[in-house]
Amino acid sequence: MNNINNTKKELSAEQIQNLLRVLKARFEKNMNRHKGLKWAKVQTKLEANQDKLWSLNEMEVTGGEPDVVGQDKKSGEYIFYDCSAESPKGRRSLCYDREAQESRKEHKPQNNAIDIAAEIGVELLTEEQYRELQNLGNFDLKTSSWVKTPADIRKLGGAVFCDRRYGTVFLYHNGAESYYAARGFRGSLRV
Repeated sequence: MNNINNTKKELSAEQIQNLLRVLKARFEKNMNRHKGLKWAKVQTKLEANQDKLWSLNEMEVTGGEPDVVGQDKKSGEYIFYDCSAESPKGRRSLCYDREAQESRKEHKPQNNAIDIAAEIGVELLTEEQYRELQNLGNFDLKTSSWVKTPADIRKLGGAVFCDRRYGTVFLYHNGAESYYAARGFRGSLRV
């Protein structure tokens, strides 16, 4: 999308400090998302991974409100998900992938979820990850989010997305070429 800085994947010292300040405030405000984790350790890991800071900043500027949702016990990596109440505003009106985007004869969207995720260095949430996120709060009450689509479904022209309605998380299908103003995608990042 237009907010993504494709030319230089690094942040200035001021941008890093601003991002760390935002992430720390969100971390402290939402302790239920990462019980038992300490911000100081997360910050140390972030400061040692400048490329990941750039990706987190892109998640932030496109409206994702990234936050720590866990830690991988084996690798020690911290796991960030987009935790915005609704699908990130700067990553909506996208079909699923480039093949789907190019298949549209008219009214093509500006981009697609898979390419933007790759540009900013994140992965689309899987259905399982999306359901884990929903255990931490109520997300996508008005929007929906593309999730990583199994290859056999994608091969047949489909793609899957999720949302939360009526107190329940739903998984749906659509043609991968479809796009809607209220559908975007949520990303995950390991640091």
